[in-house]
Amino acid sequence: MQLRSKWALDVDLDNPLPEYPRPQLVRPNWMNLNGIWDASVHDLKNEPDFSDTIVVPFPIGSELSGFNHVLQPDEVISLRRFFHNPPLGTDERLRIHFGAVDWSCTVWVNGILVGTHAGGFDPFFFDITDALTEGGAQEIIVSVTDPTDTGHQPVGKQTLNPFAIQYTAVAGIWQTVWLEPIPITCIERVTATTNIYENSVTMTCHISNASENMSVAFTCSANGSVIAQTEHLISQNRTEVVLNISDLRLWCPSDPFLYDLQLELVDSGGEVVDLVDSYFGAREITCEPDENGHHRLFLNGEPVFHLGLLDQGWWPESLFTAPTDEALKFDIEATLAMGFNTIRKHVKVEPARWYWHADRLGVLVWQDMPSTAFNMVAFGKQLSEGIKPEEMGWDVISPGNDPEGFLIELDAMLDALESFPSIVVWVPFNEAWGQHDTDHILTHVMERDPSRLVDGPSGWTDTGTGHMRDHHLYQDAEKLPAHEDGRATVYGEFGGISLFVDGHVMVEKGWGYTKTETAEDLRASYSKLLGEIADLIPDGLAGVIYTQTTDVESEINGLLTYDRHYKIDPDILYSLHTQILDQ
Repeated sequence: MQLRSKWALDVDLDNPLPEYPRPQLVRPNWMNLNGIWDASVHDLKNEPDFSDTIVVPFPIGSELSGFNHVLQPDEVISLRRFFHNPPLGTDERLRIHFGAVDWSCTVWVNGILVGTHAGGFDPFFFDITDALTEGGAQEIIVSVTDPTDTGHQPVGKQTLNPFAIQYTAVAGIWQTVWLEPIPITCIERVTATTNIYENSVTMTCHISNASENMSVAFTCSANGSVIAQTEHLISQNRTEVVLNISDLRLWCPSDPFLYDLQLELVDSGGEVVDLVDSYFGAREITCEPDENGHHRLFLNGEPVFHLGLLDQGWWPESLFTAPTDEALKFDIEATLAMGFNTIRKHVKVEPARWYWHADRLGVLVWQDMPSTAFNMVAFGKQLSEGIKPEEMGWDVISPGNDPEGFLIELDAMLDALESFPSIVVWVPFNEAWGQHDTDHILTHVMERDPSRLVDGPSGWTDTGTGHMRDHHLYQDAEKLPAHEDGRATVYGEFGGISLFVDGHVMVEKGWGYTKTETAEDLRASYSKLLGEIADLIPDGLAGVIYTQTTDVESEINGLLTYDRHYKIDPDILYSLHTQILDQ
């Protein structure tokens, strides 16, 4: 059964997802290349014939893409479109940006190779200036291959054989493609680190091709009024300044205040070479003992219980890609409407606009690194033999034999997302899916970004590293495991109560961890489970993530159906959750 969310009807196939794709670094001149592209699936030996079309950025195989095919590991999908050059200044270059392409792609402009990229979840760009011709249409061809779960690359929950908790394979362009004229010397990204006790925010700005005596001018505004200005010289293509803000307004879920930031790149003669608009949220996240010695997750110097949802981020009509920007932010709005304050973004990375919505709406985000392929058959065999997950032979189930490629994609994710204040926890590994070099990887993330917490492996194979001891308990969640000194105790997954809602499912029989028959049964079971969780908080439980936000394909554990209908009145859930968060 084909299922659709209400937003599917709002999609303009000639101009899907028209919004500016990078809210953290805004320039006024850009050109959206989403829309109808020519397409062809072929093997490596043959040239594409471009006899079909596809709607970009909806991935191949999704209904909204208009291209009904699951890309196989030995196939290539090539996509083509034409554009006319936007105006370029004398000292400007033209970049083509891709929000994300799954998995490996090669890009040609007018028959000239302009770049290759591997990694299905991180944004990237190529400078295409030298491949342009004067006048007339310019041709872009993007060729994509994807081994999905036959390879060793980060893949998340994709599989060529969907069942239970693993979903339909995604391939191709699945985030916005766009053109941007930029100066040769330009601002690349900016990050913020807050010191709440000194009322200061340290801004770090990264620049490309900076020359001697260039500087960056920072202007920080609140509600339209300038509150801090400073300028600092660039050294080795970066500069760092401290903004002292006497009445620093801290970002938190109840007050998700964002400061506006304008950055001007200034040459030695005082001329503005590049100008971008950005923003930041001032907040500090730590893991500290409370008055009873239990380690808690602190936000801005105060303990905050993280009550969240496991968010897969899949759509019935468009897989990885939300059909519209309204749809993209809906899952966050629904999470808040139900009274949660946290989202664990599960083995998937969203477009930049999702995190911007999270920043401005006010939700705490645990961000997973997408996991590598996981042998569910081998796992199920050991489980049927009565072997507990933490005692299994993970070399068979999850070899994790591509550590170099994993680390490259992990660092790319950190680079892309570190500027978003809503992200407070990094989750490098989930349930040993591709887990490897555990202590090294977790320590690497902690050293690379000391401004956030790092979850120990989320579930099962913990090695003692990380700020949090993360348990996955779909049974016996009312029994708090033993504490570990110096780490917060959390349930990174629990619950998973399923309910089949006729007319809102893709399958005749769905799958779940615990089954209920009616909405009232679901409400009662959920209420009982939350009561048990509430009893554990005084004993040291620091946060919980319920499975899950929505149903996905055959998995029916959601508090919402796959097409985004509530299974329980959100006001009832809000009341339940308020009692927990207020205690």
